[in-house]
Amino acid sequence: MSLDRIPVSKEGYEKKKAELDHLKNVEMPRITEQVAEARAFGDLSENAEYHAAREKQGELQAKINLLEDQLGRAYIVDRSNLPTDRVVFGSKVKVLDLDLDDEEEFTLVGPGDEDYDRNRILTSSPIGEGLIGKRVGEIAEIAVPQGTIKFKVLEIGIAED
Repeated sequence: MSLDRIPVSKEGYEKKKAELDHLKNVEMPRITEQVAEARAFGDLSENAEYHAAREKQGELQAKINLLEDQLGRAYIVDRSNLPTDRVVFGSKVKVLDLDLDDEEEFTLVGPGDEDYDRNRILTSSPIGEGLIGKRVGEIAEIAVPQGTIKFKVLEIGIAED
């Protein structure tokens, strides 16, 4: 677990908080009940249902711990105060892929707001990290598993949602 602060929109924060609440108050009691039921079957050393339920319980607890950590390090960013002269969290940026001669738009978001089908990418993703701090006209060279992609920043705005 990192000590880095995580920028997040109010909507993203509320989404993660609701997910945590669901996991703690709906899923965990359900799995705890499954563990108790499986325990009632007898000999725990040969009880596959018990071991499977305990494993699910451990995985769920790990997910709860991760969400609690993320929420604890999150800070809500007011998008109305964001700069538009450089790419930052909350920016909507139009770029030109210099290799493919194709324009794309990305919105840089925090955990809970990502939606790769809508090009809402995490600031911590390779593309997000490569674009952060760039200004209109600058070129971002971003290392990705397939090599290096080059984006020229065409426009920077503030994401609406």
